[in-house]
Amino acid sequence: MQSVGIVGATGEVPSHAAIELAADALDAGALVGVPTDTVYALVADVSYAGSADRLFALKQRSRSQELPVIVADVDQALSVAIGVPEAAEHLMDKFWPGPLTIVLPRHPDFVADLGSDDGETVGVRCPDHIVPRLLCEEVGPLAITTANRRGATVPATTAQEVQATFGDSVGVVLDGGTCDGPMATVIDCTGIEPKLLREGAVPWADILKLVG
Repeated sequence: MQSVGIVGATGEVPSHAAIELAADALDAGALVGVPTDTVYALVADVSYAGSADRLFALKQRSRSQELPVIVADVDQALSVAIGVPEAAEHLMDKFWPGPLTIVLPRHPDFVADLGSDDGETVGVRCPDHIVPRLLCEEVGPLAITTANRRGATVPATTAQEVQATFGDSVGVVLDGGTCDGPMATVIDCTGIEPKLLREGAVPWADILKLVG
């Protein structure tokens, strides 16, 4: 599809029409720039064949680095994961919506190509920002990566930076104002005990207090 550019008013939640426009772009296989509770990100509809490939290519990201997905809520998370351990359920209840990505056993019916080569796990997050959650409600789980090219140390924090970096390669950029929060914490809940993969906005100590 032809690139639409930036939609929505800075500092305000984009309108329902803007969300619908972004959802239509995702349905057509285009990439979309979105604000999150951390920084701006690029998302793709993983049910559309080839959309994740475009995300890897545009980001210049190695396919050995599996893409996480974002979801609208816990129920949607359970559509991509199976055998969710009790510890992960407690973490979802406490820290979702929020900047915590949880790696879980992948549901066998969720066959999206997210990179890597095992297909047995999936990183899942429910962002504490209404825009990506509304998109997930419209489209379903979305593959996500920060809006910067490989090697860039700082992801985009505004819609204008996303547009300047990626231009017409992104179908729609939803403007939600400045997003410059700390990166999400990433933990692995596929083993006997949770394992820290990257500490970020949610302190590992707080996670251990809850499930350690």
